[in-house]
Amino acid sequence: MLRFIVRRLIITVPMVIIVVSLTWGLIRLAPGNFYTGEKRIPPAIEQNLREKYGLNKPWYVQYGKMLKNTLMLDFGTSLKYEGQSVGSILARSLPVSATLGLLAYLLALVVGVTAGTLAALKQNSRLDYASMALAMLGISLPNFVLGPLLVLIFSLSLFWLPPTRWGGFPSVNLILPVLTLSAVYMAYIARLTRSGMLEVLRADYIRTARAKGLSEREVVLRHALRGGLMPVVSYTGPALAFLIAGTVVVERIFVYPGLGTYFLNACLNRDEPLIIGIVAFISISVLIFNLLVDIAYGFIDPRIRY
Repeated sequence: MLRFIVRRLIITVPMVIIVVSLTWGLIRLAPGNFYTGEKRIPPAIEQNLREKYGLNKPWYVQYGKMLKNTLMLDFGTSLKYEGQSVGSILARSLPVSATLGLLAYLLALVVGVTAGTLAALKQNSRLDYASMALAMLGISLPNFVLGPLLVLIFSLSLFWLPPTRWGGFPSVNLILPVLTLSAVYMAYIARLTRSGMLEVLRADYIRTARAKGLSEREVVLRHALRGGLMPVVSYTGPALAFLIAGTVVVERIFVYPGLGTYFLNACLNRDEPLIIGIVAFISISVLIFNLLVDIAYGFIDPRIRY
């Protein structure tokens, strides 16, 4: 296991370099620049800006500097947020996105696993059909529709919850964003749990456990659930990384100063250091979460050996 973990951590470095290099290349291939706008600036000012930010140097020199800064986790200063380093922006926005993403996934995990397990135990019943119908609705309803709908109902009509703004943790301001963000993950987890549990409940060792006289609760919780959650564990790694770093739509709807909002603004403003910093962070997060998922496999299923 230790050798497997070390090998995966070593692979992380070249993978991040590849992702960051592709991102840097796409930024440079796109037309325009961070200082261009509707009104063209004088050539003298443009030349000074290019010298200040090193854009007048050969591309391989700029690429080498970017790569060196990435390996040192020093992404420099934002081009649009003057005087603010990329590290300080990440440190300020990450807690917002992490709080929103983790709460949304915990809610999705509890509701999804419960609904999926009950649907599998009551296969082809009204409960099964109702939970899977709600799951399909959750998958089909996008965030940019569900978010304003919840605001319209619970904030503007019933006046139960505040509509927007980050209020820290814990706060009632988190309820609507968490519900909006968790809906689609709730649906996916419910469907994955149901399919996994249906497969496990037909296994020989489950019939053996029942033949020994164990109660249905013990059979489900002690034997079936571990195997039935394997698809959910596989889904957890990339889902968590996306939840923490990719909550752009929800953060925009509820005016949250999270990582997704800064990433969208950086793309619109052609803020290269901030884009590279956020992409590097997302890449590292995805690789680490996938590693944790692989490690969790060994504890959930004893048949898996690395």
